[in-house]
Amino acid sequence: MQLENKNVVVIGGSRGLGRVIVAAARGEGAKVLAVGRRRDSLEETVREISGVQTLSLDATHEDAPDHVFEAMRPDVLVLCAGAIPPIGPIHEQTWDEFSRNWNTDVRLSFLFCRAALRAPLAPGAMVILVSSGAAVGGSTISGGYAGAKRMQMFMADYCQSESDRADLGIKFVALAPGRLMPETDIGKAGVAGYASRLGIAEADFIQGMEFPLTLQDYAKALVGIVTNPTEWTGGVFVVSGKGVEPYPAP
Repeated sequence: MQLENKNVVVIGGSRGLGRVIVAAARGEGAKVLAVGRRRDSLEETVREISGVQTLSLDATHEDAPDHVFEAMRPDVLVLCAGAIPPIGPIHEQTWDEFSRNWNTDVRLSFLFCRAALRAPLAPGAMVILVSSGAAVGGSTISGGYAGAKRMQMFMADYCQSESDRADLGIKFVALAPGRLMPETDIGKAGVAGYASRLGIAEADFIQGMEFPLTLQDYAKALVGIVTNPTEWTGGVFVVSGKGVEPYPAP
């Protein structure tokens, strides 16, 4: 029960990776607030994971952090929500498609990180931005997704600098899954897109990925960082089937 009596807020906690993080936090004794847009998904989360509190809202709205922090003041804030990127060659996308993840993933990360510094959250609090391996290696068929996820890495670095300057004691971390996770909606879209581009079966594409990563692997790594923050220097990490590795600061 490593998170007993800790408040853990998961933005995007109603589905996919976010829901697995919610389950892992509850399993370690945390009080958990799962935040999502879809009420039906939140209700399903409550049915699957006992004792979870929920809040339905759009995390990209300007006042979303105020509503969330009023519902539960987090010791750990996980920013896991985001949009499924457009899948296709860059020249076949519109600007609205290309910038989709900047207007969702980056926008909500900015709003909540800014609120964490302005509120501020209590000393010892941690903010984790769920980035992507695309931020390291790029992603040729997903528009501005890779750049958006890279910006989350920059944001963790910028916010840590401001926390240190003001002696707030808040830790900001970007934690990137190093590989596509086919269990998630984003992972399914990515697998389908790349398999089609390569002219191979989706199963063959999945089989060919090195160091596969499960949702549970990622959630376990996140809990490990949250419960042992002094063991992890730096603010950007990549999780794969090999474990957790620090990534050079942007």
